[in-house]
Amino acid sequence: MNHNDTPPHTPMMQQYLAIKAEYPETLVFYRMGDFYEVFFADAEKAARLLDITLTRRGQSAGEPVVMAGVPFHALENYLARLIRLGESAAICEQVGDVATAKGPVERKVVRVVTPGTLTDSELLSDKAEAILLAVHQGPRNACGLAWLSVTQSELHLAECAADEVETWIARIAPSELLYGAGVTPAFEQRLKAVRGAGGGAALSLTLRPEWQFDAALGQRKLLEQLQAASLAAWNAEALPHAQAAAAALLGYAEHTQGRALSHLQGIRVQRDDELIDLPLTTRRNLELTQTLRGEDAPTLFSLLDTCMTGMGSRLLKRWLLEPRRERAQALQRLDAIAALRDSGWQKLREQLKGVSDVERITARIALRQVRPRELVALQLTLQKSEQLRSTPCGPSALLSQIFQELQPPAGCAGLLSRAILEEPAALVRDGGVIATGFDAELDELRAIQDNCDGFLLALETRERARTGIPNLRVQYNKVHGFYIEVTHGAVDRVPDDYRRRQTLKNAERYITPELKAFEDKALSAQERALAREKWLYEQVLDQLQPFVPALTRLAQALAALDVLCALAERSLTLQWCAPQFTREPCIEIVRGRHPVVEARLAETSGGSFIANDTTLGARQRMQVITGPNMGGKSTYMRQVAIIVLLASIGSWVPASACRLGPIDAIHTRIGAADDLANAQSTFMLEMTEAAQILHSATPQSLVLMDEIGRGTSTFDGLALASGIAAQLHDRTQAFTLFATHYFELTEFPAKHRAAMNVHVSAAESGADIVFLHEIQAGPASRSYGIQVARLAGMPAAVVNHARHALEALETQQTEARAQVDLFAPPPAAEAQAPSAVESALAAVDPDALSPREALDALYALKKLARK
Repeated sequence: MNHNDTPPHTPMMQQYLAIKAEYPETLVFYRMGDFYEVFFADAEKAARLLDITLTRRGQSAGEPVVMAGVPFHALENYLARLIRLGESAAICEQVGDVATAKGPVERKVVRVVTPGTLTDSELLSDKAEAILLAVHQGPRNACGLAWLSVTQSELHLAECAADEVETWIARIAPSELLYGAGVTPAFEQRLKAVRGAGGGAALSLTLRPEWQFDAALGQRKLLEQLQAASLAAWNAEALPHAQAAAAALLGYAEHTQGRALSHLQGIRVQRDDELIDLPLTTRRNLELTQTLRGEDAPTLFSLLDTCMTGMGSRLLKRWLLEPRRERAQALQRLDAIAALRDSGWQKLREQLKGVSDVERITARIALRQVRPRELVALQLTLQKSEQLRSTPCGPSALLSQIFQELQPPAGCAGLLSRAILEEPAALVRDGGVIATGFDAELDELRAIQDNCDGFLLALETRERARTGIPNLRVQYNKVHGFYIEVTHGAVDRVPDDYRRRQTLKNAERYITPELKAFEDKALSAQERALAREKWLYEQVLDQLQPFVPALTRLAQALAALDVLCALAERSLTLQWCAPQFTREPCIEIVRGRHPVVEARLAETSGGSFIANDTTLGARQRMQVITGPNMGGKSTYMRQVAIIVLLASIGSWVPASACRLGPIDAIHTRIGAADDLANAQSTFMLEMTEAAQILHSATPQSLVLMDEIGRGTSTFDGLALASGIAAQLHDRTQAFTLFATHYFELTEFPAKHRAAMNVHVSAAESGADIVFLHEIQAGPASRSYGIQVARLAGMPAAVVNHARHALEALETQQTEARAQVDLFAPPPAAEAQAPSAVESALAAVDPDALSPREALDALYALKKLARK
């Protein structure tokens, strides 16, 4: 067929294709009646991802139309599955009037759902945030970062070196990452390599046009967003690369939401030296928010999180993952927890129960996506906030500030109670949302629907009396509408104002002006009432917009109060103590415990946790920890790090006493695992992580090193372990807990004054072993590896063979041990005579040479180099 003879697309397909052209990389869900349909390539992709049926119906432009669909009421379930797969979807709704449309009903995309811009409660966990991050590659190895959660009121900015981008992505943990089309191939590969370092495997990478990453555009957008003349108040004026990232970030967020983010009212600039560094390995090894198996519990967060609200849980997680080096904020929180412990926390927690998620509701009000029942929940929370403000509490500057912010905005609750029914429909499109008495026209339309039967009965009674026709009936059917039916025998008594509508075999049907007027009202009342409700709901949203800033502050106050009450409850229930801060370098813990392990012991076996002391300071910066497997070395090390972290966020800690000096990072190298996806063996990964720690740690860092060097041969591993220990002790001078099974390392403290030996104790009873889990001074006498193997169920023959082999090896080592000083500094390189080139070069004085002499000297040097 000639190309010119190809029939055009149908009008509906033309409309769809025009919309699809605006969202080429996004699945477009196109509303058709009770279904959302996807077409052509989108349909094939959706069928594969969602396991839905692919069909072919009709033709357009001479080709069969490939399509797949999902019911409109189940859309959120399918969207949730797509988001988990890192996909995005554009939702296209009918916005035109079906009755007046000529051709396809007008449709447009009303929202775009992407992994980083979620606002719907059905798609987003109460305790998790969807973070959108934009990364801009600037010149001279500089990068700009901007990130936000659409449901929060703050945008974050930062700048870093290109080789630090992976660390920042791990810290921010975005769900979606935006980058410009102009980045270098090497930088793009770096971003793709850290997909898993962000929010997990589902991190979505989204390519955006390079022109959107513009510093001048970003500064203008930020000033418009903040309604300010300068960014100086936020210390964000000298961050051109971050501003460029912010331009793309805000543009994309506005594109997906279909409007500006009016609730976004602040900027927070994060600098590398403000937060205590918690690398991804530390978060994983300490099991802060996920277990090593990837589960949500039992973790430190799951133990701490007794918050009554979702926004409280989210704020607690942010506190836990973003501890500040500066102590003022932590001290304020400690004072607030002490005040709550003394009085008020039980009553406050009781009143916080049932408080709605004001943070997300406020964002959805600003984005005009809020649902009627969320507004009812907000109204009830506004009433609760008044009760919370009147609850007596102990003295605390932080609590006083929070209680001031609990003041609900004047007039907001009144508007909601007047405008919204106490039990509204779930969606505005269903009707039954606006309260009776709020709008006279809506009340009249509802009255017509409600009183239809009564009106018809009254009209029938009146017409029978007026006409004298006793069997006259007023009725309705869907085909002919309302009518008055009179039998043929009574037709001569029909009044002059009756107009014939239909003739039947035994009767005539009529309409009167009064009935016709009522019909026009009644038949359109439902549609008009629904349209009126939608319009009134939009008016209510308009009236709520001025309350958004005050509601945002209220949400922040409620979340902070919720977290502080939860931490007060935890400190009392779990018998924790208030830490003390000092300027001198130290980590001093009396009877410290691992809170998660302690809770699990109590829950599963009723056993008690063995508490241990830790003392690290200027004169004692390293503990070399030895002892049997399963003896508790890793638990002890982790509990020290967790106590340091809890103190740093302003929480009480699982100990009898705690004194803590300045801390800038917590680094961990624990456990063994392959990273096969990146072609790294267990030992390679171990050495990579150890190298990162040695390059990053400072004298104010806490370093946990567990069984370093075990992934290679004994001599290699021992040599590396001794070198790493010496580096941490002599040069880095970090607070270090160094667990090892190399007993040769127990000689380390003899030549390194700031190190000491400690061990976890165990006792033997015949062939059995009892783990005491106590940290004691001095080195362990043995590893008890064979006894542990026996406890693990190893066959007796294997255990006996191993015991005899061990005795033989120990005897052989005693007889033939070479006296090697593991901790001697490496020998200096032998002095070598300078080469002829080096001697000639040393003799040249560049300042004394003429241009011709310099050229001659260069030729001479080249000639010597050839020889």
